[in-house]
Amino acid sequence: MSELLRDLWYFAATSRELKRGGMFRREIMGEPVVLGRDANGAAFALRDICPHRAVPLSAGRITDTNGAQTVECPYHGWRFGTRDGVCKQIPSLVEGQPYEAGRIRVRRFPTHEANGIVLLFVASDPRSTEEPPPAPEFGLAELTDPKFVIERTFAANMDNAVVGLMDPAHVPYVHNQWWWRPPSTGKKLKQKNFVPRERGWAIERHQPASNSLAYKWLFGGDVTTEISFMLPGFRWEVVETPKARLFTLTCLTPENENSTRITQVTYWRDALLLDVLKPILIPAGREFLDQDGRMVDLQNTGLAYSPSMLWIDDIDVQAKWYLKLKREWVKSREEKREFVNPIEPTTLKWMS
Repeated sequence: MSELLRDLWYFAATSRELKRGGMFRREIMGEPVVLGRDANGAAFALRDICPHRAVPLSAGRITDTNGAQTVECPYHGWRFGTRDGVCKQIPSLVEGQPYEAGRIRVRRFPTHEANGIVLLFVASDPRSTEEPPPAPEFGLAELTDPKFVIERTFAANMDNAVVGLMDPAHVPYVHNQWWWRPPSTGKKLKQKNFVPRERGWAIERHQPASNSLAYKWLFGGDVTTEISFMLPGFRWEVVETPKARLFTLTCLTPENENSTRITQVTYWRDALLLDVLKPILIPAGREFLDQDGRMVDLQNTGLAYSPSMLWIDDIDVQAKWYLKLKREWVKSREEKREFVNPIEPTTLKWMS
């Protein structure tokens, strides 16, 4: 299994998925997690196992316990605070029995909700009660409500999913539909400047390639784009004109050692044509991710016989950077020091 990074924020859900008073189960990094929104509207995340008889708390209900919002286990009615995971009530206890409910807790995962998405912090110490570091903001600024969200689950570990996401040379072969990169446009020399960013890197702002037809059709000629990556698995692309802005945030969340959840959240403002084309953009985006998913399935066929892959020069540099970042993150945690980004500014070239 690829080593999963801890002490970092991961995508958990969209705000729309969390209904007030409702909850559901999701697997994150091999752990069952109950995600929900209490009666006060606050998002929460707890380990989805009651410590009493191991029944999923997500099968229970959200209820008030002496003024605190709690999740009630459906088996024996034990109640756990949504804010701290501490057991607030054991209904079967009678007067004189010494057991203290407050000594029991389920793991709480800190959450951060902004711009229509909910992030979840996974600490290296599951018993930690410390407040986590600030959650990443991604530069979304005024883009508070996603226009649409596409989700897929890939049969790939986190490393292979990230490497596939950042691969720059597969587009003319995997995504060669007529409206994006048709074969008639051919392959062009790409030369991009890369710079280090917080826990990752970015392709500096540039004009899209001449064979990226969709950008031209949607925005015209006066358009620039910037692409960024951040550990553990966030990639975002900002396409802008002097008036309009399109922001696509792709989030990778490991479910377990063989499965990674891909969530693509799309925002825009002042782009009337995108509003008109939204019913077409959604299925097109789904097909885009499905194309990647089909390639992952094909790759798995080969990896079953040959688990190693050959990485060459510029087109695979980002994959190498990702592994460098991971190693530095793990080392900085072990040595209890600040993370030092190992990426240096450079220019990469490839044909696509």
